[in-house]
Amino acid sequence: MTLFRRTAAVWLLLAVCWACVPKQPAGDTTTATPFLDSLSHQTFSFFWETANAENGQVPDRWPSESFSSIAATGFGLSAYLAGVERGYITRVQAAERTLRTLRFLQGLPKGEAAQGVAGYKGFFYHFIDMKTGLRFQQVELSTIDTGLLMAGILSAQAYFDGGDTTETHIRALADTLYRAVEWDWAMQDKDVMSMGWHPERGFIEATWRGYNEGMILYILALGSPTHTIPAESWKAWTDTYQWTKYQGQEFVNFGPLFGHQYSHMYIDFRGIQDAYMREKGIDYFENSKRATYANRAYCINNAAAFVGYDENTWGLTACDGPGNDGKQNPNVAFQGYNARGASQFYLQDDGTIAPTAAGGSLAFAPEICIPALQNMKRRFGTKVYDRYGFKDAFNQSIVYENGTVGWFDKDYLGIDQGPIVLQLENYRSELLWKIMKKSPYIRAGLKKAGFTGGWLDEK
Repeated sequence: MTLFRRTAAVWLLLAVCWACVPKQPAGDTTTATPFLDSLSHQTFSFFWETANAENGQVPDRWPSESFSSIAATGFGLSAYLAGVERGYITRVQAAERTLRTLRFLQGLPKGEAAQGVAGYKGFFYHFIDMKTGLRFQQVELSTIDTGLLMAGILSAQAYFDGGDTTETHIRALADTLYRAVEWDWAMQDKDVMSMGWHPERGFIEATWRGYNEGMILYILALGSPTHTIPAESWKAWTDTYQWTKYQGQEFVNFGPLFGHQYSHMYIDFRGIQDAYMREKGIDYFENSKRATYANRAYCINNAAAFVGYDENTWGLTACDGPGNDGKQNPNVAFQGYNARGASQFYLQDDGTIAPTAAGGSLAFAPEICIPALQNMKRRFGTKVYDRYGFKDAFNQSIVYENGTVGWFDKDYLGIDQGPIVLQLENYRSELLWKIMKKSPYIRAGLKKAGFTGGWLDEK
């Protein structure tokens, strides 16, 4: 898979399981505050400083020259809220940046043409030009990336509840953008949603079937007052779950950890259950915790004997990789960007660790995630942790012709920075969870999917 074509191929159907209560390993998080403060501020700064200040679009990656990722722009809109609460920027600064972003998105040309547009039917193309906002090359009109953009937009709508002109306009534009998305069109009269559409050849054959990050997509679609989808779509989604035991944990399996993180950045699944989880006796938060422990256990066991894996150096998820860079181990096919991960029915591992794997699971299992992140920073220094916090990935199994050992990414990726800063804030203050509980669309989507209990039943 090329560096610039992260599309539906990354999102695969995977497995499920559940049962054991994870053991709590020794991990001192009580002295981590200075580290978490710096991690939060520096990762936030990626979104604030690398975005195009004129139109709010966030680059897919930095410092490599890049197009904008609409999902990263959505994460940026949410990161600004954490920045306000932490005092990195003022509420006025965040509101002004947010309004510019929404105005730009709303004003972009849209339609079924192959070029000269940013989207169609309310959806946006996966990648758009950082300056013009128009479709990059022939990328797909992405349902999930539009969903993540809309999640960020709705977080801004719920947060900016003031009566001044700027915040009033933010709420109105957010509503217009969300209501414009024709989720029902992307269903194609089927029970599950397509992963995307190309004007050149129509809908992508692959559809959103569980379990993966598509949870947020279905909840947004179910909650739409203008282009909603049938309630039965949620059951069709959960009917394809794979529940099984892996690395000592029983849970709904999905290999790359991002699939267990993205939806949880915006929705507090603690104590609320759909029909599937009621039957299993847990909730999706616990499911993600177990997935995190299983991912770590796989790395500790390290059956493939990759260099450097241990109890505090772990984490497989979608990320950059060494690809064909330099002399490599002849027994390993090192990959570039790919959906690395481990589960009962899915295994992609070439020795590449992504800090966002642990960072995005901070809210689920801080007792293992914080020590891992601290260790990676301490162990590798600026090779891994620099201006904007953690660089995307590293691989210690690489040996170059000049004798250099270890590959370290030069880039930060927006879609991997987002889970770190947002889940860190959820761990510390539950900020995004509290904000999204105010959204009538999120509540409506959850209820239509059959979720009950906990905060969802509170008025």
